[in-house]
Amino acid sequence: MLKVAIIGVMAVFLAIPLQKEKAEFGMLAIMAACLLLLSLSLGKIQEIIDVIRQVEEYLGNGSMYVGILLKIVGITYVAEFGANLCHDAGYGAVANQIEFYGKLMILVVSIPILMTLIETIGNL
Repeated sequence: MLKVAIIGVMAVFLAIPLQKEKAEFGMLAIMAACLLLLSLSLGKIQEIIDVIRQVEEYLGNGSMYVGILLKIVGITYVAEFGANLCHDAGYGAVANQIEFYGKLMILVVSIPILMTLIETIGNL
């Protein structure tokens, strides 16, 4: 965690003087740091995948819901990351569209869960 915080702070300290002289270079420094931090985060995914496999083994037939939940979490992270980059670059309209599309995708991915819930309620 300390390494991630140091990279983030260093990128900001590098970007501040660049923003005054050449704003586009400051934004590039921040985007590079964001991509570096994202790659460090992706390195931890194997641990999460191992736990998810254990949960799927316990659930058996219900493991479909774990996959849907993971898709929803992935959509959320990707949409937030993309929207934050656009916001930081000064393109709020694009960021809002990314967030909107992410919300729509979450609804689309969650339709099987909603349908199962409706079927369960109908069978009561």
